Amino acid sequence: MQTLTWQVVLLVALTVAVALLAGAALGAALTRSTLVARLARAEAERDGWARQARGLDDALAQERESASQLAPLGQALRRVEEQVRVLERDRSRQFGEVGVQLADVAEQARALHRQTAALSGALNSSGTRGTWGEVQLRRVLEHAGMLERCDFDEQVSALTRHDARVRPDAVVHLPGGKSLVIDSKAPLTAYLRAQGDDVPADEAARLLRDHARALRGHVEVLAGKDYWSAFPSSPELVVCFVPSDAVLAAALRAEPDLYDHAQSRRVVLASPATLLAVLRATALAWQQEALTANAQQLLRLGTELHQRLGTVGRHLGAMGSSLRRSVESYNHLVGTLESRVLVTTRRMHELGLAEEAVDGPEPLRAAPRPLTSRELLAGELEAATPRRDELDEAAGM
Repeated sequence: MQTLTWQVVLLVALTVAVALLAGAALGAALTRSTLVARLARAEAERDGWARQARGLDDALAQERESASQLAPLGQALRRVEEQVRVLERDRSRQFGEVGVQLADVAEQARALHRQTAALSGALNSSGTRGTWGEVQLRRVLEHAGMLERCDFDEQVSALTRHDARVRPDAVVHLPGGKSLVIDSKAPLTAYLRAQGDDVPADEAARLLRDHARALRGHVEVLAGKDYWSAFPSSPELVVCFVPSDAVLAAALRAEPDLYDHAQSRRVVLASPATLLAVLRATALAWQQEALTANAQQLLRLGTELHQRLGTVGRHLGAMGSSLRRSVESYNHLVGTLESRVLVTTRRMHELGLAEEAVDGPEPLRAAPRPLTSRELLAGELEAATPRRDELDEAAGM
């Protein structure tokens, strides 16, 4: 019994030992496989980290290369940024100056509005309007380069063919003794009222139509005064000077046929611009007349000079003939002296009667230069022809 019990214990012990050994072997196998798996994962992670490191190195190299390539761009951007700051500073300063200038312009506009209102109030008087028109007319005349009492006269009083006394504002002297009559008393009342700030549009349009009718009536008044008959050689027309281009344009817009109607009544409607063009054309005509007069005077002087050149040619021809005769007479005298007188003096020197021999004068070889100009040659020939017999006689001496 006791022996069986020990056998059982030993069997159990062996079984436990075998189980322990098997468990240890199994645990060792499991541990090894776990370690192999961990090692594989570690190697994979190492390879991944190596690839990432290589990628980081490549990215860093590319970043460095890009930075070196972008360095000039960065410098350019910094310069642009500096220029932008300068421009922004200048823009702020200029905006401030523009604001100041706009404030000045606004103040000037308000002052101009006040002055315009004052001028409009002053021009409500007919006497003031007439004076303003005369001043404007005088400015246009002076701007065209004309002088008072030389190129134009003001407030000239004259009688028409019907013995009616007229006194135009200006009379412009034209070439050929003609005159151009100018009147500067154009109506302005309705136009000035239409320019008011508180005038409605329909009321302004009505006033402008009244302005055109008033100007048409003034045309009839000027046509009835028959100005051109009071000034000899004057064109049969009178210039109605409107002291502002805007005033005349407003009347022509209200009545487009007004200009043609004035022309049919021998009245020319003229604004400062159109009158200035006419006056400058007149000044040009004066210049052309002066050039024509100068050309005629030059022609007269040229004809007189040509005649005087003929006279000088005759005198030169006579002087040349006289010089030739003098030279020939001198040479004849030299020949006579050498052949008749000096032979005897040389003989006396040879005989010892005279200490020194007498030298004879040299004959003249030069001759007067003949005239070659046609203007002088005719006079020279004319002067020389009557004396040809005298030259022949002198040559035969």
